[in-house]
Amino acid sequence: MQDKLREVVDPEIGMDMIQLGLVRNLMIGEKKAHVVMILTTPFCPYGPSLIENVRAKTEEVVNLPTTIELGDEMWDYDMMEEGSEPEWGMW
Repeated sequence: MQDKLREVVDPEIGMDMIQLGLVRNLMIGEKKAHVVMILTTPFCPYGPSLIENVRAKTEEVVNLPTTIELGDEMWDYDMMEEGSEPEWGMW
């Protein structure tokens, strides 16, 4: 699943959903899947596209209808996947 979600890249930042730590939870049931994700900013201009792409990629893998929930966490650099900092230009 992570490999497929790595295909969803934030075009403004150039990093994928897993690197950024935006996918917060994934639940797969018998009849549907549910993803909780956040955006890097509440008013991300690419938010609708990112949400739809995460939904579509999840459905490709699990072959189940998938709902997306936007979590209420505020994104922080500490949520990034370990080792992603150089791509962000932090180190």
